[in-house]
Amino acid sequence: MSLSSMTYSEREPDENQTISDVFILVGFSYLTRLQILLFLVFLVIYLVTLVGNLLIILLIKLNPSLHTPMYFFLLNLSFLEICYTSSVVPQLLAHLLVEQKTLSIAGCAAQMYIFTIMGLTECCLLAAMAYDRYIAICNPLHYRTIMSGQVCAQLVGASWTIGILVEAAQTTWIFSLPFCGSNRIHHFFCDIPPVIKMACTDTSKNQIVVLALSVLFILSPFLLIILSYICIISTILKLPSAEGRRKAFSTCSSHLMVVTLFYGTALFTYLRPKSISTPEGDQMISLMYTVITPVLNPIIYTLRNKEVKGAFRKIIGKSISSHNQIN
Repeated sequence: MSLSSMTYSEREPDENQTISDVFILVGFSYLTRLQILLFLVFLVIYLVTLVGNLLIILLIKLNPSLHTPMYFFLLNLSFLEICYTSSVVPQLLAHLLVEQKTLSIAGCAAQMYIFTIMGLTECCLLAAMAYDRYIAICNPLHYRTIMSGQVCAQLVGASWTIGILVEAAQTTWIFSLPFCGSNRIHHFFCDIPPVIKMACTDTSKNQIVVLALSVLFILSPFLLIILSYICIISTILKLPSAEGRRKAFSTCSSHLMVVTLFYGTALFTYLRPKSISTPEGDQMISLMYTVITPVLNPIIYTLRNKEVKGAFRKIIGKSISSHNQIN
C-alpha cells in the first residue's frame, strides 16, 4: 500500500480497518504533570547539542592545525549528530506542548528515513574513525600516505552511500506494508520496531530483514572497531615508555567512549529479546541514543582533547584581541 492510498477513517482501536493518514505518538503522555518539565529539560539538552556540535565544526574549519584525518572524521560526525538528533527532538518538543500528538504517515516515513540513514551512516563512520586510529598507532610511519585526503573522503562517502542505500530501501519497504487497527504508536518517534507492529500483515520476513541488516551493517562495523582496538591496545602495551603509552591511549580514548555510548544503546535496543522489552523501557533506552548521546559527544571531544581546547582558546583570544583593537 502506498502512502497516498491510505485514507482517513474514524474507528475504534480494535477495528480491522485501514489506518488513517495520521499516527498518534503516545510518547510520554502517561507523564501528564511532567510534560512541561520534560519540554524544558529536552530543550536545554537539544540547544547544548546544537551549539556543541556546531562549535566543533567551526573550530575544525577555522584552525588549519586541525585539518587532519582524525578531525575531518570528527567534523562529519558532528554534522551527523546534528541531523540525527534534529530528526527526532523538535517533533518530541512540539508533542510535549500539545494534547493531540499526531504525525502524518508521510511525516512518520520522512522521520524514519532521516533517523535510520543518519544512524547507519554513523555506525560506518565510527568504524572509519577506528581504522584511522589503528593506522595512526600501529603504522605511524605510513599514516600520511595511507590516510590521504582522498582516502578519507572515500571512507566518508562510503559511509553515507551505505547508510542512504540500505535504509532508504528498508524504510520504503516498511511503509509499503498495509497499516490497520489502532493508529497509536507507543513511542515518542517513528522508530522501526513500533512502526512494524502497526502492520496488519505477516511481518516475519520484515523482522528477519531488519535483524539481518542489523547484524550485517551494525554488528560488522562494530566488529571492525573491536578488531582495530585489539590491535591498537596490543601495540600500545608494547611501547617502552609509560608516557608514550599514555599519549597513545589519549588519542583514541574519546572515540572509544563515543563508540561505547552509541553501540551500547543501539545493540541493546535492536538485538535484545522481545520478551524483556516494554514500551516505557524502550522509550527510556531510545532517549539515550537520540537525546543524551548526541549531547555527550561534543563534551567528550572538547574536554578530553587538548588540541580542540587549544584551538578554542586561540579563537577566543583572537576575538578578544580584535574587540580590544576596535575599541
